[in-house]
Amino acid sequence: MSSPPSGPDRNIPEKTPTNFASLRVAAFESRMAGEMEAMITRAGGLPRVSPSMREVPLDASRDTIDFAHRLLTGQVDVVVLMTGVGTRQLVEQVSRHVDRERFLAALADVTTIARGPKPVAVLKTFGLAPTYRAAEPNTWREVLSLVDERLPIANLNVAVQEYGQPNVSLIAGLEARGAKVECVRVYRWDLPEDTAALEANVREIAGGNVDVLLFTSSQQIHNLLEVARRLGLADAVREATRRMVVASIGPTTSETLRQLNLPVDLEPEHSKMGHLVQAAAERSGDLLARKKQVISVLETLHVEGMVIDTKAPWYESPFMKACRREPTPVTPIWLMRQAGRYMAEYREVRAKTTFLELCKNPALCAEVMITAVNRLGVDAAIIFSDLLPILEPMGMQLEFAANEGPVIHNPLREADDVDRLVELESVDALHFVMETVRQTRAGLSDKLPLIGFAGAPFTLASYAIEGGGSRNFLHTKTLMYRDEGAWSALMGRLSRAVARYLNAQIAAGAQAVQLFDSWVGCLGPDDYRRYVLPYVKAVIEAIVPGVPVINFATGNPALVPLLAEAGGAVIGLDWRVRLDEAWETIGPDRGVQGNLDPAVLLADRVEIRRRAKQILDQAAGRPGHIFNLGHGVLQQTPVDNAIALVDAVHELSRK
Repeated sequence: MSSPPSGPDRNIPEKTPTNFASLRVAAFESRMAGEMEAMITRAGGLPRVSPSMREVPLDASRDTIDFAHRLLTGQVDVVVLMTGVGTRQLVEQVSRHVDRERFLAALADVTTIARGPKPVAVLKTFGLAPTYRAAEPNTWREVLSLVDERLPIANLNVAVQEYGQPNVSLIAGLEARGAKVECVRVYRWDLPEDTAALEANVREIAGGNVDVLLFTSSQQIHNLLEVARRLGLADAVREATRRMVVASIGPTTSETLRQLNLPVDLEPEHSKMGHLVQAAAERSGDLLARKKQVISVLETLHVEGMVIDTKAPWYESPFMKACRREPTPVTPIWLMRQAGRYMAEYREVRAKTTFLELCKNPALCAEVMITAVNRLGVDAAIIFSDLLPILEPMGMQLEFAANEGPVIHNPLREADDVDRLVELESVDALHFVMETVRQTRAGLSDKLPLIGFAGAPFTLASYAIEGGGSRNFLHTKTLMYRDEGAWSALMGRLSRAVARYLNAQIAAGAQAVQLFDSWVGCLGPDDYRRYVLPYVKAVIEAIVPGVPVINFATGNPALVPLLAEAGGAVIGLDWRVRLDEAWETIGPDRGVQGNLDPAVLLADRVEIRRRAKQILDQAAGRPGHIFNLGHGVLQQTPVDNAIALVDAVHELSRK
């Protein structure tokens, strides 16, 4: 949890831009309420600052005294100091029962980790300096990163000074690295003694009379919701936050917001109060305008009773007709990852931003896909996004690390961890994807269908459990085999989320959707049937009737008949199986998509044409074939080779 900044660490900018433009800004500072109000005012906002919490010191417990004695007798190897207030309280509490100088000397003799600048400042008043200091933004993740880089803790006794409530993620991370962890709790959080100002702010928020919410700690969120609950306004507050800018001081506070199904619209580069106000002042106007636009779109997403527009020009396109297994003048073709690093236009856009930021920028996403479609001449577009952003509002800390791919910083490793995955009850937090659908649809020819997509439940579960790429899926299979109840809860939560997500894309303008089960090939048929098939089937059955679903998996041809059993108008095939043999297994009541090896596009044009003809010959002109690669376009692919493939498929299949 990010503690409220104080002293020199406020980092208040000298010139805070006056960009709030009279927006109503609510904040929940206690010790720094005056400073927060002054900063909001200087930035042109109308402040509504209500103290939301107080620190209540605990009397020295038996556990705290025992910790002190273990430290004095050399039974503690590492002490993690999480807050300045907690560090001071710890010394004061222990000093009532143990000689202070002996305790401080013992503390100086062991390895100490300061989470941020505040415990460093307090230690300095006692004449001490920490062994290590975690990097910004000073969350538990940086503590674990420091441990990984500098301090092997396997078999060491690690004491963690807690603040308010246990940091479950930090404790689990330390234990996963082999440490024996004890928690030293020195104070707790409580509501202010006088809650009148906080109650007034809650009523203003529930009534829609606030534009921006600023949170500088996780506990502020809990206390705000607790007061809202007491006033009978919890639902109204939650609903109101959809229409406000919700700004978080840093990753831990953002994580709490997501766990409580509240939006996170803004997080400053540095986890300081001044940077939070400055970022909110600069961006809130644009964010509010965007949220209003997106909400207007989302509020028109009526999935139930939705009727497919059979008069739309795209309805009779070769792609849509193939999805319905109707005859087409040519075999339609599109390419997975058809907008990607193999295109100079994409690389130019990508050089200006991170991948995750690109995925959250609807205008850029629409631009790169429309550019790719127009250049390739394909028969369908697919939205530009990624499989994993859906996991962020479900509580997963996602980062696309340079040259490492996606990383989940708080993976689900044990059965109890499954409870940390938040039910995705609304797609509001993924509004940027729906806006990407809308903008891409608006920029395409009305004759060209647009495909939405999502990761399938097993692939999403594997990312959430493994925390990144894996060769053997050891953690995933361990959880799956050891605790089927936890696995069922996890997959059920993901399947419901995926269905909501895909239906929202359809309502925003997608004509078809594809499920990507990129990692399910690690399973055999029996495990797929038991642990995966019911959840894929549940997703497909929940999709708007009449919208084609492409059910795609890769890695194990033995799963093809089970994919057909799970459902989908079209079964996507990778290159590890012949198309004709797979289609015979699937049956005549499904279309097929595929299945050229992506590496073929690195060959010469003659070979590309020969391989395309080979697959078209296997399809034998049967209605229902959509030509595609067996997976995404490789980065090394010459663009002209991809264009040559599209041209060859159209020419060779023309009737």
